[in-house]
Amino acid sequence: MDIEGERPGLRERKKQETRIALSWAAIRLAVERGLDNVRVEDIAAEAGVSPRTFNNYFSSKGEAIVARHFDRARQIAEELRARPAPEPLWEALVNAVTARFALGQDTGGESTPDRQWVDGVRLMVNDPALTGAFAAAAAAAEAELAAAVAERTGTDAALDLYPRLVAGAVGVAIRVVMERWLNAEPPVPIARLLQDALGQLSAGLPVPPKGPSHP
Repeated sequence: MDIEGERPGLRERKKQETRIALSWAAIRLAVERGLDNVRVEDIAAEAGVSPRTFNNYFSSKGEAIVARHFDRARQIAEELRARPAPEPLWEALVNAVTARFALGQDTGGESTPDRQWVDGVRLMVNDPALTGAFAAAAAAAEAELAAAVAERTGTDAALDLYPRLVAGAVGVAIRVVMERWLNAEPPVPIARLLQDALGQLSAGLPVPPKGPSHP
């Protein structure tokens, strides 16, 4: 066994684990205390590292928080690339999004969320201090997914409209689902909303029958 050859891979995994731990620590503390009441030192302590280590990964607490948004998009794109080639594009997209949306946390979005946690997330994502960071992460996420769609469809993400339109539609669907999830009464599992939204997109957004709104 080539131990030396394995060391760079192990280092990269540890760096990624530290980055994830810092990002989740930033999110947890911002939800619990409010963004203004969280310092970089608090995030580092929560993740069990030094503030200097935090600064090696992120330039601000806002960047640490929105990192999960970009990581989610990157993993969805990776999952899309890994889907079987014969699988229709929209079926592959639905499977990719639902498989990777939760980033390995909790139960993949199947459980009913805790109301206090949802309230904290709502305050955090609506904080004006994070608006620019979330917008930048959303743009990067759309580009990442568009590249994966282009590869799967034989199109060019820089020249063709199709991959960017698909990535934009998926991004909007995720944003609408998040807004609905944050305001649902009673709370509902986010996986159910995702499947509904992406299912409607894959069907071409047919006009729904008239009737009472669904949760």
